[in-house]
Amino acid sequence: MIRPLLLALALACAPASAQQAALPNTSVQALDLQRYAGQWHEVARLPMFFQRNCVANVTATYTLRVDGRIGVRNACDDKDGETMVSDGIARPVAGQPGQLEVRFAPDWLAWAPMTWADYWVVELNPDYQWAVVGGPSRKYLWVLSRTPTMPRVQFDAIRERALRRGYPVDRLLISPNGVSSD
Repeated sequence: MIRPLLLALALACAPASAQQAALPNTSVQALDLQRYAGQWHEVARLPMFFQRNCVANVTATYTLRVDGRIGVRNACDDKDGETMVSDGIARPVAGQPGQLEVRFAPDWLAWAPMTWADYWVVELNPDYQWAVVGGPSRKYLWVLSRTPTMPRVQFDAIRERALRRGYPVDRLLISPNGVSSD
């Protein structure tokens, strides 16, 4: 009897952010790759080594291949305004519709497990207009949109849910013009 009372008292005294229930860091249960294919604009990301020189116009374009894999083309502008492009490949994870494995290493290294990275779609708009991509380690996070700009209220709600999933959202880098004030 005393434990439930202490728990209720602790929750009542906790800050509002701590009162919200944590969300599981899992991938979505359904992902239609036909609808997911196409170009996405990066609204925000956690810093990562491979994107250290990207400063603007960050996009990811996914194309379906006849072998069941997905072509991945990441592009961005560097500080000098030059476009940088990186081509890779993704493969679906069997039995996990919202999970892919992605690699940008050359084909001759495809056999090595460490060349494949987890790519989990952890949240997806029903109309495929925005997506949140992360992974089991929570070291990476991308907020993607079909348009270059996302309304502030929508971004803030996505950011809050990512925080509840355990991602360090205080480190998010927001793309220039990625979030609008309305």
